[in-house]
Amino acid sequence: MSPDVLRAFPWIAAAVIALVFGLWRPRSLHWIVLGAVLLFAAFNAAAGIYVLSNFSDSRWSPDGEAPLSAPSLSETPLVGEFLVPLDSALEGVVGGVNDFRSFQQALPIALDFLATSGWALLVSFPLVILAAGLSFHTAQRRKADFRKYRATVDSLKEELEQIKRQISSGSVGAAGPSSGDGRH
Repeated sequence: MSPDVLRAFPWIAAAVIALVFGLWRPRSLHWIVLGAVLLFAAFNAAAGIYVLSNFSDSRWSPDGEAPLSAPSLSETPLVGEFLVPLDSALEGVVGGVNDFRSFQQALPIALDFLATSGWALLVSFPLVILAAGLSFHTAQRRKADFRKYRATVDSLKEELEQIKRQISSGSVGAAGPSSGDGRH
Protein backbone atom coordinates (compact mmCIF):
# COMPACT_ATOMS: atom_id res chain seq x y z
CA MET A 1 0.00 0.00 0.00
CA SER A 2 1.50 3.32 -1.02
CA PRO A 3 1.70 6.20 1.47
CA ASP A 4 -1.02 8.10 -0.43
CA VAL A 5 -3.39 5.15 -0.32
CA LEU A 6 -2.54 4.65 3.35
CA ARG A 7 -3.42 8.31 4.00
CA ALA A 8 -6.73 8.01 2.13
CA PHE A 9 -7.78 4.69 3.70
CA PRO A 10 -8.94 6.03 7.11
CA TRP A 11 -11.05 8.73 5.43
CA ILE A 12 -12.67 6.33 2.99
CA ALA A 13 -13.24 3.58 5.55
CA ALA A 14 -14.82 5.93 8.10
CA ALA A 15 -17.05 7.53 5.44
CA VAL A 16 -18.22 4.17 4.10
CA ILE A 17 -18.94 2.82 7.59
CA ALA A 18 -20.84 6.00 8.52
CA LEU A 19 -22.84 5.86 5.30
CA VAL A 20 -23.74 2.18 5.64
CA PHE A 21 -24.75 2.42 9.27
CA GLY A 22 -26.46 5.77 8.64
CA LEU A 23 -28.70 4.14 6.05
CA TRP A 24 -29.24 1.11 8.28
CA ARG A 25 -30.02 3.01 11.51
CA PRO A 26 -30.99 6.61 10.63
CA ARG A 27 -32.53 7.28 14.06
CA SER A 28 -29.20 6.94 15.86
CA LEU A 29 -27.25 9.11 13.43
CA HIS A 30 -25.49 11.01 16.25
CA TRP A 31 -24.00 7.76 17.60
CA ILE A 32 -23.02 6.68 14.09
CA VAL A 33 -21.14 9.94 13.50
CA LEU A 34 -19.35 9.53 16.81
CA GLY A 35 -18.46 5.94 15.95
CA ALA A 36 -17.14 6.99 12.54
CA VAL A 37 -14.92 9.66 14.12
CA LEU A 38 -13.57 7.16 16.65
CA LEU A 39 -13.02 4.60 13.90
CA PHE A 40 -11.17 7.24 11.89
CA ALA A 41 -8.95 7.93 14.92
CA ALA A 42 -8.29 4.21 15.38
CA PHE A 43 -7.41 3.71 11.70
CA ASN A 44 -5.00 6.65 11.77
CA ALA A 45 -3.36 5.39 14.96
CA ALA A 46 -3.04 1.93 13.41
CA ALA A 47 -1.48 3.44 10.28
CA GLY A 48 1.02 5.38 12.41
CA ILE A 49 1.93 2.25 14.34
CA TYR A 50 2.25 0.34 11.05
CA VAL A 51 4.66 2.94 9.68
CA LEU A 52 6.76 2.83 12.85
CA SER A 53 6.84 -0.96 12.95
CA ASN A 54 7.94 -1.07 9.29
CA PHE A 55 10.25 1.94 9.36
CA SER A 56 12.89 0.25 7.20
CA ASP A 57 10.46 0.05 4.26
CA SER A 58 11.62 2.13 1.29
CA ARG A 59 8.12 3.63 0.86
CA TRP A 60 8.79 6.12 3.65
CA SER A 61 11.91 7.49 2.00
CA PRO A 62 11.03 10.83 0.36
CA ASP A 63 13.34 10.44 -2.62
CA GLY A 64 14.00 6.70 -2.63
CA GLU A 65 17.54 7.03 -1.29
CA ALA A 66 19.56 3.86 -1.40
CA PRO A 67 20.89 2.64 1.94
CA LEU A 68 24.53 3.25 2.77
CA SER A 69 26.99 0.43 2.29
CA ALA A 70 30.27 -0.12 4.07
CA PRO A 71 33.45 -0.43 2.04
CA SER A 72 35.24 -3.75 2.30
CA LEU A 73 38.57 -3.37 4.07
CA SER A 74 39.37 -7.07 3.84
CA GLU A 75 40.29 -6.65 0.18
CA THR A 76 43.15 -4.27 1.05
CA PRO A 77 46.49 -5.67 -0.15
CA LEU A 78 48.93 -6.98 2.46
CA VAL A 79 46.81 -6.20 5.55
CA GLY A 80 43.36 -7.27 4.28
CA GLU A 81 43.22 -10.47 6.29
CA PHE A 82 43.82 -8.52 9.52
CA LEU A 83 40.97 -6.10 8.74
CA VAL A 84 38.22 -8.76 8.47
CA PRO A 85 36.98 -8.10 12.07
CA LEU A 86 36.92 -4.39 11.28
CA ASP A 87 34.73 -5.14 8.23
CA SER A 88 32.05 -6.76 10.38
CA ALA A 89 32.16 -3.89 12.89
CA LEU A 90 31.90 -1.37 10.07
CA GLU A 91 28.96 -3.30 8.58
CA GLY A 92 27.22 -3.11 11.99
CA VAL A 93 27.79 0.64 12.25
CA VAL A 94 26.54 1.26 8.71
CA GLY A 95 23.50 -0.96 9.39
CA GLY A 96 22.74 1.09 12.50
CA VAL A 97 23.09 4.32 10.54
CA ASN A 98 20.77 2.96 7.83
CA ASP A 99 18.20 1.98 10.47
CA PHE A 100 18.46 5.42 12.03
CA ARG A 101 18.00 7.12 8.64
CA SER A 102 15.01 4.89 7.87
CA PHE A 103 13.47 5.67 11.25
CA GLN A 104 14.19 9.37 10.74
CA GLN A 105 12.38 9.29 7.39
CA ALA A 106 9.40 7.26 8.68
CA LEU A 107 8.91 9.27 11.87
CA PRO A 108 7.29 12.38 10.27
CA ILE A 109 4.84 10.19 8.37
CA ALA A 110 3.94 8.22 11.50
CA LEU A 111 3.60 11.42 13.53
CA ASP A 112 1.29 12.82 10.86
CA PHE A 113 -1.00 9.80 11.26
CA LEU A 114 -0.83 9.98 15.05
CA ALA A 115 -1.53 13.73 15.05
CA THR A 116 -4.57 13.20 12.82
CA SER A 117 -5.73 10.51 15.22
CA GLY A 118 -5.29 12.93 18.12
CA TRP A 119 -7.32 15.61 16.35
CA ALA A 120 -10.08 13.10 15.67
CA LEU A 121 -10.14 12.17 19.36
CA LEU A 122 -10.29 15.85 20.24
CA VAL A 123 -13.27 16.29 17.92
CA SER A 124 -14.95 13.25 19.47
CA PHE A 125 -15.26 14.87 22.92
CA PRO A 126 -17.90 17.45 21.89
CA LEU A 127 -19.55 14.75 19.78
CA VAL A 128 -19.85 12.53 22.87
CA ILE A 129 -21.51 15.37 24.77
CA LEU A 130 -23.83 16.11 21.84
CA ALA A 131 -24.77 12.44 21.34
CA ALA A 132 -25.39 11.93 25.06
CA GLY A 133 -27.53 15.08 25.19
CA LEU A 134 -29.59 14.00 22.20
CA SER A 135 -30.04 10.52 23.66
CA PHE A 136 -31.08 12.00 27.00
CA HIS A 137 -33.60 14.28 25.26
CA THR A 138 -34.98 11.35 23.27
CA ALA A 139 -35.27 9.22 26.41
CA GLN A 140 -37.06 12.04 28.27
CA ARG A 141 -39.48 12.47 25.36
CA ARG A 142 -40.17 8.73 25.26
CA LYS A 143 -40.70 8.67 29.01
CA ALA A 144 -43.19 11.58 28.78
CA ASP A 145 -45.01 9.84 25.92
CA PHE A 146 -45.14 6.64 27.95
CA ARG A 147 -46.57 8.50 30.96
CA LYS A 148 -49.19 10.09 28.71
CA TYR A 149 -50.17 6.73 27.21
CA ARG A 150 -50.16 5.14 30.65
CA ALA A 151 -52.51 7.86 31.95
CA THR A 152 -54.82 7.28 28.97
CA VAL A 153 -54.81 3.52 29.61
CA ASP A 154 -55.50 4.06 33.32
CA SER A 155 -58.39 6.42 32.47
CA LEU A 156 -59.83 3.90 30.02
CA LYS A 157 -59.50 1.12 32.60
CA GLU A 158 -61.37 3.24 35.14
CA GLU A 159 -64.16 3.97 32.64
CA LEU A 160 -64.35 0.26 31.80
CA GLU A 161 -64.63 -0.61 35.49
CA GLN A 162 -67.44 1.95 35.91
CA ILE A 163 -69.30 0.48 32.94
CA LYS A 164 -68.87 -3.04 34.36
CA ARG A 165 -70.23 -1.90 37.73
CA GLN A 166 -73.21 -0.22 36.10
CA ILE A 167 -73.97 -3.32 34.06
CA SER A 168 -73.64 -5.65 37.05
CA SER A 169 -75.81 -3.45 39.30
CA GLY A 170 -78.53 -3.24 36.69
CA SER A 171 -78.73 0.53 36.84
CA VAL A 172 -78.49 0.85 33.09
CA GLY A 173 -82.10 1.26 31.88
CA ALA A 174 -83.44 -0.59 28.91
CA ALA A 175 -82.79 1.90 26.20
CA GLY A 176 -84.19 -0.25 23.44
CA PRO A 177 -87.46 0.49 21.61
CA SER A 178 -90.50 -0.35 23.78
CA SER A 179 -92.87 -1.19 21.00
CA GLY A 180 -92.55 -1.41 17.30
CA ASP A 181 -93.99 2.11 16.64
CA GLY A 182 -90.57 3.86 16.62
CA ARG A 183 -91.49 6.58 19.19
CA HIS A 184 -89.19 7.41 22.06
